[in-house]
Amino acid sequence: MKLTSVLTCPHCGHRASETMPTDACQFFYECTGCGTLLRPKAGDCCVYCSYGDVPCPPIQEAQERGEPSSCCGT
Repeated sequence: MKLTSVLTCPHCGHRASETMPTDACQFFYECTGCGTLLRPKAGDCCVYCSYGDVPCPPIQEAQERGEPSSCCGT
């Protein structure tokens, strides 16, 4: 399982490598480039699933087990 994801801001294109939490979804992320507060896209559980190059740990676990993607109890 990967615990680091590179988030790409849709507003300015800034990329930042971040460590994902394993015990909760991260719903907000402030871009370190432009300061925009990012929120998940509709249907996504967290900013990593929307803007990261690696999905969050619960989604990775579901994929490894071949189960439907389910994150944070959703």
